[in-house]
Amino acid sequence: MQQDPSWSSQAWGSGGENVSPPAPQPAPQPAPQAAPQPTTGQPAASQPQHQPAQAAQQPAQHYGAPASCPPQPVFAAPQPACAPAPQPAKKRGWIVALVAVVLAFLLIGGAMASCASVFSTAGSLAAVSSSGVYGDTIAVIDIDGTIQYDGSACSPEGLKTLLDQASDDPDIKGLVLRVNSGGGTATAGEEMAEYVKDFDKPVVVSSASMNASAAYEISSQADFIYTAKTTAIGSIGTALEVTDLSGLLEKLGISIDVIASADSKDSSYGYRPLSEEEQAYYQNMVDAINGTFIANVAEGRGMAEDEVRKLATGLTFTGMEAVENGLADDIGTREDAIAKAAELAGISDYDVYDMGESSYDLSGLLGLLSSEQSQDNHPLNAKEWDLHANTLS
Repeated sequence: MQQDPSWSSQAWGSGGENVSPPAPQPAPQPAPQAAPQPTTGQPAASQPQHQPAQAAQQPAQHYGAPASCPPQPVFAAPQPACAPAPQPAKKRGWIVALVAVVLAFLLIGGAMASCASVFSTAGSLAAVSSSGVYGDTIAVIDIDGTIQYDGSACSPEGLKTLLDQASDDPDIKGLVLRVNSGGGTATAGEEMAEYVKDFDKPVVVSSASMNASAAYEISSQADFIYTAKTTAIGSIGTALEVTDLSGLLEKLGISIDVIASADSKDSSYGYRPLSEEEQAYYQNMVDAINGTFIANVAEGRGMAEDEVRKLATGLTFTGMEAVENGLADDIGTREDAIAKAAELAGISDYDVYDMGESSYDLSGLLGLLSSEQSQDNHPLNAKEWDLHANTLS
């Protein structure tokens, strides 16, 4: 018997008769795989394999799915309903920025709390140390330059500020003045000498290359003076400068008429020579100023005024001569002066604190500016101001 070509296999019953294959069943929906069919008692191996229904080749319809959802392939594994197109992820930068800001505020707050603690501690220590030094200390002040009114350590204002700071600091037990100056304005030297004399702690002077005139007047108020062997020290004396330009003006054909309230008002202008009376007047002024200088040195050095007057030649002495004539105490260095200050203060273990240096060039420039400003402020007696300023010690 010719077999039907549409059959790829035969199924036989128990009696040998030809049993027609069961009709194909439609695939249940919406299960992704065909449900098992009930058996007819034959072995499972003899059951025909069911092919998917032709209707499954049509695209599946999904109600409610987006129109852009693509059709499913015929024999593909079942797919879930098409999800909406993914949306771009929301930016999280603002979250990072917010976290950074919060952290910054926390750090600033912590720093402020720490600073407050430091300031509180510093405030409690202010009564202990106003100079930033702790423990027994010897302070050093450099007087390096012309004695004048320039605000530096070479001026009354500058030196007074440093001396007050050293006096108020309980940790500073003694002071060294490192002097390198040829002198300057007599009045400035007088004021500075008074400030050193009134200082309430031991003061030792360390003389550098020069310690003369007004600078020596200041040094004479210290408790002890060291000098190098080759230091130019002393020069006790006073000078007043009056320039006579009348001869030069005559040669140049320049005539200057001065209208003054008194005959001697223009005596220091330099337009004419001094009269004998004016010369005598200015000499008396210089002698009086020099008398103050001599008295200060005598008091500071513990000498008689007559003894100091003999040394007031206006000339300097070498360091070795100054030790012999009593203007200095010993030959020594800056370190010797520091050790001596510690000895006078009664301390053996100490630190050294430099309270600042004055610049010679800067002080000179400031002095010139100060001079010009003062003349501008006093135009009617500018020459008289020059005369007073140039009264040197």
